[in-house]
Amino acid sequence: MSNITTSSNKTFIRRIIKHYLKYDKENPFIFISAVLAFLGIATGVMVLMLSMGIYTGMQKEMKEKLFVMNYPLTILPTEENAINNTLVDTIKKAFPHLQFSPYYTAQVITKNEGAVQGSLLYGVDFKQESQLNKIFKKAQGTLESKFKVIIGEGLSFEMNAQKGQKVTLYFSEQQAMGFTTMPLQKRFIIDGVFKSGLKAYDKAIMYTPLEAFEKLLKRKHGFYDGLHIYTENPFDEIADIKAILPSNVVIEGWWQQNANMFAAMEMEKQALFLVLLLIVLVAALNIISSLLMTVMSRRTEIALMRTLGTTKKEIKSIFFKLGIVIGTAGIVVGTLLGFLGIWILTTFDIISIPEDVYGTSKLPIDLTMHDFTFIIIGTGIITFISALYPAKKAAETDPLTVLRNE
Repeated sequence: MSNITTSSNKTFIRRIIKHYLKYDKENPFIFISAVLAFLGIATGVMVLMLSMGIYTGMQKEMKEKLFVMNYPLTILPTEENAINNTLVDTIKKAFPHLQFSPYYTAQVITKNEGAVQGSLLYGVDFKQESQLNKIFKKAQGTLESKFKVIIGEGLSFEMNAQKGQKVTLYFSEQQAMGFTTMPLQKRFIIDGVFKSGLKAYDKAIMYTPLEAFEKLLKRKHGFYDGLHIYTENPFDEIADIKAILPSNVVIEGWWQQNANMFAAMEMEKQALFLVLLLIVLVAALNIISSLLMTVMSRRTEIALMRTLGTTKKEIKSIFFKLGIVIGTAGIVVGTLLGFLGIWILTTFDIISIPEDVYGTSKLPIDLTMHDFTFIIIGTGIITFISALYPAKKAAETDPLTVLRNE
């Protein structure tokens, strides 16, 4: 018997909710307010999805660029000759799946046709570096000279020097010139021009073979200034690698080298999420006002339902579920519009951005499941809370007072 009664009550509640969702000619503003609340929730969810997707996409694009040019892991010495072939072989034996590229480094001044630019020159094994750095691999030429150099597109433009031409590099080391000394200089032929997508790197970084450092700067063969390591899981493996390293070297991850920048980006993302969530909050206020107006205009009906045996709990359930229906419908439609907007922006080249600033000309969008879940949970909580107060006020309606005044 109780099951039949419960089923009957649920059917009654559903019918009343459907009745209150219909357009009322006598109170059109209530329906309009409910529609505005629905549209506000839908718009808020859509904007949140697009904004979080774009921001995460830009963040991911930036990380990929830095990942290539900064390398997943880097081992640095704390004393002279700490990084050598023996250390490299030890790490290779313990972690055979890793890829390595030992390097030399020096500050140089690049000069060509009167143009002068400070640069950071890396001495690398071209074969090993190509395995780690896809940007380098793509730019690498076929010259056999030990005095060849691969430069960035920005530096190539500044120097007005293209592939196959020569540039002069000035080192801090001195060389004897008669009765005096002058900075060491050497003409290098450009073997390739790379484009990382980050203007600062393209103007500052250059690559030359290890042999050039050993010949010009008298670097000892087999002893290096640092060691770049490529791994698919740098976060997981950095501790294991560190455990086998001697005390005279340190290991850093690319995220540690750029920690402040990514911390600032993450804070900006959280602030953006909270600000955009205010759109949903404003829409939730429309739900509250719409439900309160419904309660006020339906006071007589509520009183009659109470006199016919409807409990306070059922009255509260009617108006609470009414608010939940409006909010849920807005969330569902907003989600569909958000995914549609993401598909349009990723499929069609509607918005283009300056490549020299952002590293890509196409608007990157990457809405993660984590961000999407937070959007749905956040809007869901706001919708839930906004439906509570009007439902509580409806349940507190006194049928005797209402009917007496009528």
